[in-house]
Amino acid sequence: MSDLIGTSPDLTGRVTLVTGASRGIGYFLAKELAGCGAHVVAVARTVGGLEELDDEIKGAGGSATLVPLDLTDMAGIDRLGGAIHERWGKLDVLVANAGVLGTISPIGHVEAKVFEKVMAVNVTSQWRLIRSVDPLLRLSDAGRAILMSSGAASSAKAYWGPYAASKAALEALGRSWAHETQNMSVRVNMVNPGATRTAMRAQAMPGEDPNTLPHPSEIARRLLFLASPDLQVTGKRFEAQEQHFVDLPAPG
Repeated sequence: MSDLIGTSPDLTGRVTLVTGASRGIGYFLAKELAGCGAHVVAVARTVGGLEELDDEIKGAGGSATLVPLDLTDMAGIDRLGGAIHERWGKLDVLVANAGVLGTISPIGHVEAKVFEKVMAVNVTSQWRLIRSVDPLLRLSDAGRAILMSSGAASSAKAYWGPYAASKAALEALGRSWAHETQNMSVRVNMVNPGATRTAMRAQAMPGEDPNTLPHPSEIARRLLFLASPDLQVTGKRFEAQEQHFVDLPAPG
């Protein structure tokens, strides 16, 4: 569907926003985007991880702006969009990567506070982020949005109820957004990274040997093309480990 798969785009002069940038896939994708010439606005709760990322990016000749922000701070997300507009007047790439797992347990055993946090971070904050940056992406000549989903969105495995529901909701938001912007220069796609050597995976599968899984840096490189100004695909899910797009249901 796209001959861009596996390529590294030229992002010189482009502004990218990456959430969950202090570790895992977000960390390495931020580094890769900076390596392609983009200025990275890196968002995360963990200041130490952001500072390490900043050192790596600047050490390689790139540039970044660090934004320590908890995505449950909804007003903070609104301010972030305003600050990006004031400084750059647009946003070229959004990587909505931040998310939480919650607990792996029967639905009836999930505590209300756990369910509410999963929905707040994985759904409500994502909507708030989309609302904040949608006007900025429309001001770009090629706005690109990459929403980090999961195979759980469609598999709905036993004991993964809250997380699966949150990712299904995120995909629904992304698809609606893609349909709303399909006649514009904005392209919106979801990503299933697959099982990856991350802290979240270790939390979900504590008995699994992490060395059997791909490193997040490998997955990050596979996602770079989704930020390309030349990408025309929208409203689909990219399976990172199989490196192909999956068609999602079209609007009726």
